[in-house]
Amino acid sequence: MSIKKEIQQIIKEGLANIDIEESLENIVIEIPKKEEFGNYSTNISLMLAKKLRESPIEIAKKIKENIKNDIFEDIEIAPPGFINFYLKKERLYKEINKIIQEDKQYGQNDTGKKLKVNIEYVSANPTGILHIGHGRGACYGDNLSRIMSLCGYDVTREYYINDAGNQMNNLGISIKERYKEICHLDFNIPEDGYHGKEIINIAKKIYDQYNDKKLEESINYFKEEGLKILMHQIKQDLDKFRVNFDVFTSEKSLYDKGLIEKILNSFKKNNECYVEDNALWLKTSNYGDEKDRVIVKNDGNYTYLLPDIAYHVDKIERGYEKLIDVFGADHHGYINRLKGSLEILGYNSNILDIKILQMVRLLKDGEEIKISKRTGKTITLNDLIEEVGINAARYFFASKSLDTQIDFDLSLAIKNSNDNPVYYIEYANARITSILKNYKKEVKIKDNYQTITNPLAYTIMNKLLMFTDVVISAAEKQQPHIISNYVYELTTIFHSYYTTEKFITENEEYTEERMALLKAIKIVINNSLNLIGIIPREQM
Repeated sequence: MSIKKEIQQIIKEGLANIDIEESLENIVIEIPKKEEFGNYSTNISLMLAKKLRESPIEIAKKIKENIKNDIFEDIEIAPPGFINFYLKKERLYKEINKIIQEDKQYGQNDTGKKLKVNIEYVSANPTGILHIGHGRGACYGDNLSRIMSLCGYDVTREYYINDAGNQMNNLGISIKERYKEICHLDFNIPEDGYHGKEIINIAKKIYDQYNDKKLEESINYFKEEGLKILMHQIKQDLDKFRVNFDVFTSEKSLYDKGLIEKILNSFKKNNECYVEDNALWLKTSNYGDEKDRVIVKNDGNYTYLLPDIAYHVDKIERGYEKLIDVFGADHHGYINRLKGSLEILGYNSNILDIKILQMVRLLKDGEEIKISKRTGKTITLNDLIEEVGINAARYFFASKSLDTQIDFDLSLAIKNSNDNPVYYIEYANARITSILKNYKKEVKIKDNYQTITNPLAYTIMNKLLMFTDVVISAAEKQQPHIISNYVYELTTIFHSYYTTEKFITENEEYTEERMALLKAIKIVINNSLNLIGIIPREQM
């Protein structure tokens, strides 16, 4: 049980003693900004004042009188009715033992109650290799999957392969034209074709294997070869970036199963679409969208929306109770049309939560690096990994909320100084590892802790105690950057503490207690970093 849940339960029992029933969710527990206002605080008295027709101060007094517990050193009432709780040191010591005993499982909880969640992320069109924008989406989806899994959600990580539609034909044409170029023939890359170096490399692979024997092959051949090679590269890059998936779903499979036609027929049968300008329009404006949307163009081809609707229906029919999609910044207008389409089909659109990731701006030596995917002048995910390393790339992506633009400073990311947050965090882990290694004994939990009196040690222990609640908050708010901020704050406190304490002395009890505290700090640092896909160095 997290410390907030523990305090909520204590307050709930106190309320029951004065004949007041209140759900745990309504008992809000906050961490005061200033330590003099306690370790934790609640405004429940203010919330109950109107209901009970009594002053918040009087309600707070009654609650305080009826709280029976052994974890609070003191409980204070502050105007206009806040109740501030000061934890006993013994409660903090107890958490050290709990952390050491649970180790890698520390922070695990059942908040999600096995809710079936599908998180779809990256899903880059297989028309090129992954760039830094995909990297940000990959980090978010992977981090959220890790966090929600730790909180007891039944999470499936999914990648949707857009292997149908006009962009795939353009891929086939682009590869064939490059192949013709290698064969010393006239070639012409269409304006809406693909110009990246990977297209040339695919054409060269085909030439190296078959020479000019594939010149008579159809565009479909080059499309299939390109899809196979590019998806292999995408999977390799993601695996290298510590991003994995449970399911890869092909857009073509939706056609093969007849799901797209089934959805289209349903729209027609229920009179939810109409013909205008020889195109078929869906009445999404009746369901929260700003206007109706074309689902079948005047040439008979489907727009992207129709197979996307079918895909989301497919996910719902697979039994998922929550769908989370991670889309690029240019997809903001897609939210209402997709939700509206689900409403037309009779589904509750609240099942779908679409996250829009904002752009990544690369900086180096104070200058912005301009990139363009269409011309092939771009920074690939693999380029970024080679430049700054996996840990730095993942931390910088994870350090900001998804809906804010990131200024990714390449110069800072490779800097071996405390200015670099990744270095700073890893340095804390390395320092603790070195001390524990020099101790040369097994760290044991203690029945009691007598020698720890440093105020910074208590600050750290309070921070450790927050970890499970931080994880729960990150899962419920779907904001992995909460974990990044937490681990940075924890290591900042540790670095301050490190300079004020001698850890290994001839006093066995003194040393054992500090080794237990250090091990607990290391476990929480590592568990935090694991949730954002970082494997910290053990020595610097």
